[in-house]
Amino acid sequence: MPWSDIPAFVKAQLNDIEPGDNTRGSMLFAILTGARSGEVRGATWGEFDLDAAVWTIPGTRMKAKEPHRVPLSSAALALVKRLKESKQHESLVFLSPRGKVLSDMTLTALLRRVKAKSDTPGRVATLHGFRSSFRDWASENGYARDLAERALAHTIANKVEAAYHRTDLLEARRRPMMQASAAHVCEMAG
Repeated sequence: MPWSDIPAFVKAQLNDIEPGDNTRGSMLFAILTGARSGEVRGATWGEFDLDAAVWTIPGTRMKAKEPHRVPLSSAALALVKRLKESKQHESLVFLSPRGKVLSDMTLTALLRRVKAKSDTPGRVATLHGFRSSFRDWASENGYARDLAERALAHTIANKVEAAYHRTDLLEARRRPMMQASAAHVCEMAG
C-alpha cells in the first residue's frame, strides 16, 4: 500500500478495534511497529516491558536469529495496554478463536475482504508490504537508511561494518522515528 494511503486505511478499517478482534489488532500493531507478521502473531506478554515501552523479540523468533528491541510509539503502547486489560490468553497477545497463534491467512483474508489498496495493479496489499510502505515513508521523510533498516530488523551484510556498529539506536533515534511514523499512520484516526 502506498505509504500516503495508510492513514485513510487505518481510519476506515482499524480504528476503534473491539476487544477480542485480534485480526485487526495484530494488523494495526504490525503497521505501527514495522514488525513481520510472524513476529507480531507470535508475540507473548513476557516480551513486553510496558514501563519502558519496549517490545523485545527473542532471537529464536527473528529471521536473523538475533534479539530485536522495538520502541513502542504511544499508539502501539496504548494498543498493547488495551489488549492487556482484556487479556485473553496467559501468554499469547494475539490469538486465534481456537486459542492458538493467529494464522497469517486470517490477516491476508481481511486485506482481501476490504480490498486493501496495493501499489501493484490488480492485487491487494499484503501485511508484509506494510514494511515496505514504512521503509518508503522513512526514506521520503528524511530518515537515514541505517535507521530504517534497523527498525525493520534487517542485518548489515558487510561483516566488518556489522562488527563495529553494534548499537540498535533505540532511544535516541529509533523511538522518535517510530513515534513520527505512528503519528502519520494515525493522523486521520479518532
